[in-house]
Amino acid sequence: MLTFFINIRNIMYNKDMTTKTSYIIIAGITLSSLVIGFSVYPLFPAEIASHWGVNGEVNGFMPKFWGSFLIPFVLIFLSFLLFLLPKIDPLKKNVATFRGYYNNIIVGIIVFLFYINFLSIGWNLGYRFDMGKMIVPPIALLWYLLGVNLPQIKQNWFMGIRTPWTMTSVRVWDETHKWSGKLFQYSAVISIIGFFLPSNLMFWCFIIPVIFSSIASVIYSYLLFKKYGADKKE
Repeated sequence: MLTFFINIRNIMYNKDMTTKTSYIIIAGITLSSLVIGFSVYPLFPAEIASHWGVNGEVNGFMPKFWGSFLIPFVLIFLSFLLFLLPKIDPLKKNVATFRGYYNNIIVGIIVFLFYINFLSIGWNLGYRFDMGKMIVPPIALLWYLLGVNLPQIKQNWFMGIRTPWTMTSVRVWDETHKWSGKLFQYSAVISIIGFFLPSNLMFWCFIIPVIFSSIASVIYSYLLFKKYGADKKE
């Protein structure tokens, strides 16, 4: 079991993922989502299920066009956006130093959205399962992915814990992200524990920890800034 989690961590902590490799993966996923959308569109009724409550029951619907193509359109937009941001970042030289980790995160986000789309399509084609139980493991993996990669993210304007205090001190940035990475890994563990609890508790187990981690990281960055102050300008 320990070896399994170590292997998962090593996959997520891939400093050598090239931008070309991430392009290929994301292009393949995006194209696949479009093909699937065109394939299932004729099979759907006028409206399809699009949202599930804590108890796993459907409580929201949308037209079948958006049910078929919303996620593919989001994937296309995110693909362009996430690969454009490093090019226009004023600190793009910093981005180049952690680009492998950046690629890990964006590929993880794209894979997660594709998985959610896959679940939604399966449900609307007549397959029945506990939507909450199916969503929790990938959410936990996403939190863990963020947790193992965040400490490697250097100052930039688009990814990470960007507060007035982290952006004015390299030391505050680095220590905040090192601490925040641990919090997100703990959030992943709590999410998995929630998987074995009743649905109403399971929901809070993957929402509350990550909200706490985000807020705590902001507060921690302020406390570090009060301790160290801003970087001295040359």
